[in-house]
Order: sequence, then C-alpha cells, then structure tokens
Amino acid sequence: MVSAKASRVDDAYARLKADILHARIPPGHVATEPEIALRMGMSRTPIRETLIRLEAEGLVELIPRRGARILPISASAMREIYDILTSLEPDAAARVALARHSAETLQPLHDATSDMEAALERGDLDAWAEADERFHRQLMALTGNRRLQQIVAQLNDQAHRARIITVRLREPPVRSTVEHRAILDALLAGDGPLTRTLFREHRERAAQELLAILENLRLTQL
Repeated sequence: MVSAKASRVDDAYARLKADILHARIPPGHVATEPEIALRMGMSRTPIRETLIRLEAEGLVELIPRRGARILPISASAMREIYDILTSLEPDAAARVALARHSAETLQPLHDATSDMEAALERGDLDAWAEADERFHRQLMALTGNRRLQQIVAQLNDQAHRARIITVRLREPPVRSTVEHRAILDALLAGDGPLTRTLFREHRERAAQELLAILENLRLTQL
C-alpha cells in the first residue's frame, strides 16, 4: 500500500515535471522551495524530494540556499541528446519491426500517428507534440527492454521541452508527421532495415531543424 507521503511526493513530481516539460515554468527560472510549495499548494517536504528526482533527470539544478533553477535549453545539450537518441532508437525500432507484431499490438502507434495528423489539420500544435511524444514512448515500450525505455524516456523528456518551446518557431510539422506514418508502415510490414533507416533519417532531420532554431535564438539574445 502506497503511503500518504509517497503519494504526495508522486503527485508533486508529476505536476511539477509537467509544468517544466510544457514550459509553464520557463527555462532558467529560479525559485525557492517555499515558492514552489506555495505554487503547488503543498508543504516543503514533498517538494524537496521532487526536486531531487528532477535534478537526477537533468531538468533542474539545486542551488544551496536559493532553491532550484529550471535548467536552460542549450543547443550543445540538445546535440548530445539527439546523438544518443539517434544511436539507440533506430536499432530498437528495427527490432520491433522484426518481431512482426500484430496490427492490434501496433494500434497505439497507429492511434498516435492519426492523432498527429488530426492535430496538424486543426492547427493544435500542443496536441501534436503530445501525440509525437506518445508515439516514441509506445514504440520503445514494445521493445520490452525496461532499461532502454528509462534511458530514452529521460532523454525524450529533455528534448520534449525544446520541441514545445520551438514548435511555433518553425513551419508546421507536416514532414515529421509524414515520416511517422512511413515508420509505422515499415513496422507493420515487418521491415527492420527500412524501419531503422527511416527512423534514423527522421531523428537526424529533426535534430538539424531544432538545433538551427536554438542557435538562432542564442544569437538573437547576444
């Protein structure tokens, strides 16, 4: 049975992490524990434990006697993250394809792709970003490798912040949506090599697009 304290920590963690990932608390923002506790309507104890967890995930930096800083999003950090994702995800996706899962098992990926297409059609970029993140998370879940899922999820959390902030600074993600549909088709066909190629190309293109925007933002702030 989950204790009341653990439940409060889990609640604080989920809520504060969501605020960070969706940029409701901007990168670089510094707040004390009492300020965060007031924002969350909680005591300081679950907030302190939450911040320790978020620091381990690379989302905040604990500052002695000052509280916590939401880590900024830098082009160099995103380059490292996408290098790792591009190394891990395509091979993992290829293994999922070679496992020849049924259409029913792959249905969550179909749903996520359809949700991306529908969100793009109505211009809802927040819903598009959520469906995009869901596609990648559910695909990694099909590997059955929990350690891989944890590593990729942590990196994707950091990349998700950057996508949320930059999604309105670029052209509508039509190409990315088309790429997800092509990856899904390759998965349904059980074509491992094609899935690997398409996924790698998707990650490499997305990285180049994101890094270009982050570099431009950095230059305009100088």
